[in-house]
Amino acid sequence: MQSTDKRPLSWLLQQFQLKPGKPAILSGLRSLVILGVPIGIGIITNHAAESAIATMAAWFVGMVNVDGAYRQRATAMIAATIGVTLMFLIASLVSNHLWLSIPTTFLVIFIAGLASLYGNVAASVSLVTSIMFVISLAKFASFSNWSTLILHCALCLAGGTWTSFLLLGLWVVRPDVPAMEIVANCYLSLSQFVNLASQRGLNPNERQEWTQRFLQAQDTVIQDLTSARSVWTTIWTRQRGATLRGNQLLVLIEDVNQIVNSVIALSELLAIASEHQLFYRLQEEIEQVIEQLAIALQMLSEAIAKGKNSVHLGDLDRTVEAVEYQWEVLRAQIFNQTINLQIDEYPDVVNIRKITASLTKLAQQIHTDADVVTDLIQGKQSSIAQRDISPPAQSEPTTIINTLRQNFTFESVLFRHALRLALIVTFAELLASILPLPRGYWITLTALVALKPNFGGTSETTVQRVVGTILGGIIGISLILLLKNTLAMSTTGYAYAVCFLFLVFVAMSVRSLSYSIFIILLTPAIILLLNLIRAGGWEVGVLRIVDSLIGGVLALLGSYLLFPSWERQQLPAQLEKTIRANLAYFQQVIANYLHPQPDESMNMLRHQAALENANANASAQRLFSEPRHIQGEIEPVMTVITYIRGFFSSVTTLAEHKREFSGEYQFTEIKLLTDIIIQVLENLADALGQGQPPQPLPALDSYLEVIHNQIEQLHTARLSEIARNSQTLTSTLQAVREQTPLSTELDRIVNEIKVMHCVISRLQE
Repeated sequence: MQSTDKRPLSWLLQQFQLKPGKPAILSGLRSLVILGVPIGIGIITNHAAESAIATMAAWFVGMVNVDGAYRQRATAMIAATIGVTLMFLIASLVSNHLWLSIPTTFLVIFIAGLASLYGNVAASVSLVTSIMFVISLAKFASFSNWSTLILHCALCLAGGTWTSFLLLGLWVVRPDVPAMEIVANCYLSLSQFVNLASQRGLNPNERQEWTQRFLQAQDTVIQDLTSARSVWTTIWTRQRGATLRGNQLLVLIEDVNQIVNSVIALSELLAIASEHQLFYRLQEEIEQVIEQLAIALQMLSEAIAKGKNSVHLGDLDRTVEAVEYQWEVLRAQIFNQTINLQIDEYPDVVNIRKITASLTKLAQQIHTDADVVTDLIQGKQSSIAQRDISPPAQSEPTTIINTLRQNFTFESVLFRHALRLALIVTFAELLASILPLPRGYWITLTALVALKPNFGGTSETTVQRVVGTILGGIIGISLILLLKNTLAMSTTGYAYAVCFLFLVFVAMSVRSLSYSIFIILLTPAIILLLNLIRAGGWEVGVLRIVDSLIGGVLALLGSYLLFPSWERQQLPAQLEKTIRANLAYFQQVIANYLHPQPDESMNMLRHQAALENANANASAQRLFSEPRHIQGEIEPVMTVITYIRGFFSSVTTLAEHKREFSGEYQFTEIKLLTDIIIQVLENLADALGQGQPPQPLPALDSYLEVIHNQIEQLHTARLSEIARNSQTLTSTLQAVREQTPLSTELDRIVNEIKVMHCVISRLQE
């Protein structure tokens, strides 16, 4: 959950902040090689203008965003190579006739816009091919004779082939590298998530900001886990069976899921414990263990990524021993002071005991994963990796025609976006062709890249691109003037090439961390490239700034006026879907409590609820970027999402507690209470779907009161046992351990549902 500070200056500065992570130096180096070869050949052979065609094709194919298996990347790059060549050919054939180029532009962009129906890879390929079409139509393509056209198309094909060969040829020896990388990334994001859990004890003034960052980190782990499962499935389910390495990676992937659940439950326990003084007697030791858990996960990530067995868990073991020792000291003091221990303080003792037990189990889990990583790196067989873990479920494939038929309607957001994109880009192309605008195709390019399916995405991208272009244009103009004034004419071209390659290297290295900074560096690189092929001077920078402003305005107007898809209209349906996913998860957890049974569907339901929580949060963030008169009230929306996620955390804590639940001690009121909770959630989802206020809230507190009385009787009986120096595992102690956490989480769930009911009632009014 990102910051929601909408003050203009603060919001603008947020667009230029680097995301957590390291620069992709390898990506920058690859870009240097990709572009350096065609540029170098062009300079050496005195055909810089012709080499620019190969350079552009090589660059665009290299920018195809595919984080997946070798087969996926190969398919995407081959498709991009063929696509950019085909776009160059089409642009060349229609460029000399305005009456032909305009409808062709509409058709090409409309088809490219529909490509996003088939996933992120198809969308990425369609974007680079669209950019190639626009640039070719305005800059490179001009049909004079067939021999020249064939030569230029061959250069285009050669540039794309060079990039594909470079990026794919390096992976042939180890085609499972993508899976290793993405599993390592899972453990890295998991480390950051766990590290945030150690900061749970912040002062109340910083608690809200911590909650936002914690939930955002949780969403990141869930998204990385989804990607890892997808990549694993792509690589190994195409084979007859998973290899030894495949089995080991699958174990590591599914253990990420288990650790996430344990950390969510741990955070919930810490939230409860931090409200009472007893927690602060162990707070320092608990935080040290969590910090060491995060460090251990980071070491696992590095070991998987680098193939080095360097996971040392001595510090983690020492902190776990320290917290267990302090718990025993505290427990002894409690036994010695039983007379002074109040009945309402005993649940805190149970909760602290559960926290220390959870930390110990997490440490044991990481030890297990460290052994799997060691075997993975050394190529050894291990009994650990032979656990009964089922491969991720695959979705039923949908044919291309069926997907297109289902979305070829104005009810489809992506269909409306494809039509909107085609209309705006075609208008921009017509504007650039009719008016005497030097390099007017930059208007078209900006509109093409900035226009997104929703207004929030369009406004954010437009601001990033326009402001980035202004700053980058100033840098580019300064570099042109500086190099021209300080270097001899014979060496200026080489200086342009060196500066161009350096800027591309840095831009591609930070691309994943900040789109805005990427644009700031990319703009002067393009200005230098045009000067390298003698296609302009410092004035090019001014033209790029002006054209980007015009293109950005067109993108904003198109997003606002043409079939807009406002997030306020989509939110109720998303919230309904989110509540139903969390409800299904809750029903399964409670069913396992009431009727113990194998929970094969538990992981799937939990994962689906987590994904819908992330989708709801993303939808709310898009709402923040829409015009204020469209937004409506935002605070109730964020409150609903916050308490849905709190509900998810409580249910996950119950699911984790189920592993210690024998089922011998059952309170009748628990089934009655959970049945009513299910009815309330179903009613809240129906209210959102039908646009009506929910029904009045039943008297949930009456059931809680009965459960509280039963829990209090258990605590009284247990304190009596302690007073008689009974420290053995009695039936009373077992019931206390099982029922106290269950009662506590039901308390929290009822409170979360009350708030959701109140806020949804307000929203529907």
